[in-house]
Amino acid sequence: MFDIKGWAEYVVEWAAKDPYGFLTTVILALTPLFLASAVLSWKLAKMIEAKKKEQKKKQKRQENIAKAKRLKKGLKE
Repeated sequence: MFDIKGWAEYVVEWAAKDPYGFLTTVILALTPLFLASAVLSWKLAKMIEAKKKEQKKKQKRQENIAKAKRLKKGLKE
């Protein structure tokens, strides 16, 4: 059906005969994947940063609520 060994031999032969053309083709084929990876990594980093910021905000809010409760409890006594 699909001869992997023959295909691999063809690729090796192509790389040996025309290394610059081979490398150019490989780089051109992989560039969009690298760009997509970079964009997705950047988006993930931003999402993680936003999540940490939100968690920090919630933690601060909880601390303020606890502090207010302690102060309120102290005033009642």
